[in-house]
Amino acid sequence: MKLLEGKTALITGASKGIGEGIARVFAAHGAQIAFTYLSSEESAKKLENELSTLGIKVKGYKSDASVFEAAEELASQVQKDFGSIDVVINNAGVTRDNLLMRMKEEDFDRVIQVNLKSVFNLTKAVQRTMLKQRSGSIINMSSVVGVKGNAGQSNYAASKAGIIGFSKSIALELGSRNIRCNVIAPGFIETEMTGKLDPETVQGWRNAIPLKRGGTPQDIANACLFLASDLSTYVTGQTLQVDGGMLT
Repeated sequence: MKLLEGKTALITGASKGIGEGIARVFAAHGAQIAFTYLSSEESAKKLENELSTLGIKVKGYKSDASVFEAAEELASQVQKDFGSIDVVINNAGVTRDNLLMRMKEEDFDRVIQVNLKSVFNLTKAVQRTMLKQRSGSIINMSSVVGVKGNAGQSNYAASKAGIIGFSKSIALELGSRNIRCNVIAPGFIETEMTGKLDPETVQGWRNAIPLKRGGTPQDIANACLFLASDLSTYVTGQTLQVDGGMLT
């Protein structure tokens, strides 16, 4: 059963990692895929070619989600190219970790701009299309750090906590038009980035998780699939922690 047949999903930051995992799962469930990338053009083209073999329409767009005008242009172009925008995954994000005493103002501003402002930018940009459709699912990527906080990540935690508050507000604003807005808060997810870390450190993190493993991009993608599909038509304003029990 293909849960997203006939739907168009717009996913930011999907040329690798969690975003790529979401694109692959959504495509397997019949969604048309529009996705963005910023610098990984080769990876984006590869993903585009691979997903197109599934018989769906797929297109990558080079776009900076942290720029309001770029988000507006993206939403307009996707609407023209695909005819609808049914699901939006705000996944773009960066880190600039440091203790507060050493954190530069530009590092705080950059993380807020990319992680939080981008969610405002694209949500506002797609709102008009979804209001006309009287339907839509917006899924914003936060983090367990946005729920719990973490030393050395005050900028990241602020951006991810902000996403939760923003999403709850949007759920209240748009619910009467059958537009849902929810949050995924991933825990420790193993991607190519974590593959570069010290193996002992990574194993220590795994051991501290009740399920005794790191998550995978597909774990996050499956949660997004639920929130994007008609299985969750009565779910909005919620934060789903996909963390193996880390914050239990």
